[in-house]
Amino acid sequence: MRNWKGKTLAILAMAGAFSLIGTAAEATPPGPGVTGTILWQKTVGSTDYIYREIHLPAGQSTGWHTHDGNLYAVVKKGTLSHFDSDCESDGVYHKGSFVFEPAGAEHVHIGRNLGRTEVVLDVLYVLPHGAPLSEDAPNPGCDFQ
Repeated sequence: MRNWKGKTLAILAMAGAFSLIGTAAEATPPGPGVTGTILWQKTVGSTDYIYREIHLPAGQSTGWHTHDGNLYAVVKKGTLSHFDSDCESDGVYHKGSFVFEPAGAEHVHIGRNLGRTEVVLDVLYVLPHGAPLSEDAPNPGCDFQ
């Protein structure tokens, strides 16, 4: 009986380790030092409204991701370079610029700070109630992160 329990625990541990390896290899998380602070949030009916400030240090990115709802942002500081899943720039946003990111898994994108100063964004997420702020996505084949 003791031997059976030990083998079962070893198999479960290996399965868990392999699932973590697969997830880490596919996901493209934000770069080091990228932070976000929720300033306020409100649920109205079945929709969550979340206002957040995001900081991207020089040379960092948001990682490839999607949103379950629309995202509206204003660049408070710096310059944000935005790329779609075709590896093409779909916008360069300077201080004061408005950024819109549509909902849906078909809208994979990444925000990159290619400058030498921090990028600061004020972001309003309009999400289905309980949805995550973003969903990590694999790099669609671009030669940058």
